[in-house]
Amino acid sequence: SGIFTNIVAKWPGSTHDSFISTDSVIGQQLQTQARTLEDGLLLGDSGYPCRPFLMTPYLNPSSAQQEAFNRAHTKTCVAIEQTFGWWKRRFHLLHSEIRMTPEKACILIGACTTLHNIAILRNEPMDGLDDTEDRPELTQYCGPEDGKAVRDYICDRFF
Repeated sequence: SGIFTNIVAKWPGSTHDSFISTDSVIGQQLQTQARTLEDGLLLGDSGYPCRPFLMTPYLNPSSAQQEAFNRAHTKTCVAIEQTFGWWKRRFHLLHSEIRMTPEKACILIGACTTLHNIAILRNEPMDGLDDTEDRPELTQYCGPEDGKAVRDYICDRFF
């Protein structure tokens, strides 16, 4: 629906999303508390490690099921990227460097998030919904990936 449910605004813009995720309260809870598939999962691009609670796409899909998983994953991630695009379009302040103290920048980002959510809830119109300009450059994660068994289970069971 385009609603933000959690935002961490304490790191500068050049900080990688996966670090912010790991450092956040939600990220720490997900890493330390056992979860089931019924609790839900997070989706991440190839810049994230595949974890039991964080699904990433197959880098080299080797079956029709893995390709179907990747298509569903991509389709869902597009909705997330669109939300960031709408948010940035609503508030031009978010398009570039915020030249204020970090404390003020955090307050403004939080305010923009709250106002965006209110606009979504009130069905405020959005002009210019081309989201291609806001897509970040992705880099591939290299490191331990202990969620591959969960991803394979999901792929085999649902695709």
